[in-house]
Amino acid sequence: MLDNVVLLLQEPQFLCGFIFVVGAVVGSFLNVVIYRLPVMLNREWKQECHAYLQEDYQLPELEKPSQPFNLIVPVSTCPKCQSEIKPWHNLPIVGWLMLKGKCANCKSSISPRYPIIEAITAIMSLFVAARLGFGLELVVMLLLTWGLIALTWIDIDTMLLPDQLTLPLLWLGLLASTAGLTISPTEAIIGAAIGYLSLWSVYWLFKLLTGKEGMGYGDFKLLAVFGAFLGWKYILLIILLSSFVGAIIGSILIYAKHDGESKPFPFGPYIAIAGWIAIFWGEQILTWYMGFFAN
Repeated sequence: MLDNVVLLLQEPQFLCGFIFVVGAVVGSFLNVVIYRLPVMLNREWKQECHAYLQEDYQLPELEKPSQPFNLIVPVSTCPKCQSEIKPWHNLPIVGWLMLKGKCANCKSSISPRYPIIEAITAIMSLFVAARLGFGLELVVMLLLTWGLIALTWIDIDTMLLPDQLTLPLLWLGLLASTAGLTISPTEAIIGAAIGYLSLWSVYWLFKLLTGKEGMGYGDFKLLAVFGAFLGWKYILLIILLSSFVGAIIGSILIYAKHDGESKPFPFGPYIAIAGWIAIFWGEQILTWYMGFFAN
């Protein structure tokens, strides 16, 4: 039975269809991670501060440890009427379309962001499967892709890049190198170190010159992830690509708001986008770049 499944997965059409469905399901789970993980961290930090400071005050009811709140419980509910969402209404992409973007109980609008994240995850997973085919490398790159999607949206929402996601991806890159799936272990270790230290150095230089913090430590760790996967040679490319994309999108947002006020914006999504591009097209970009300036 298992041999038959493996043979089916080796067929490109079946593999791509299977991975698309899996990607949509994973996207549904990522919606939960994106919302709940920051809430879980916030509650954990408050409880730790309360225990450390030993102050005599009561935490809000929802933050008490006696009421579980994690990636599994409580079950998903409508944010307006708190009615439990039925399993068939939770089907990735299809469920939202069946409900026409409204709660089955109170008819309040459901954000299209949920099916968008599910669709993005499914499409990106499909691309990775079509590009790599069946094998262990596919599993590694899918895990990386899913982690980057979660990190991107969490950073957009909260300006956080949780260690609970960045560090496992860093270890994934290092372990993949030992299995011969990416670069050599030496290149991976050096790449991770340079990826981290490059932004760490910029952070401290900026802070010494301005007295302000230009980015967070999560950005250093995220760039270290790509260093572990690609090596040190692609670090500068990722920094340049992420800065270019960030400058363009940042300018558009400022113009759209019709104010010149400078506000903090998350840099993690641009690193994630640039790094993912570098994984699949980095060599071609570097070749074009070197050829362009050589001429």
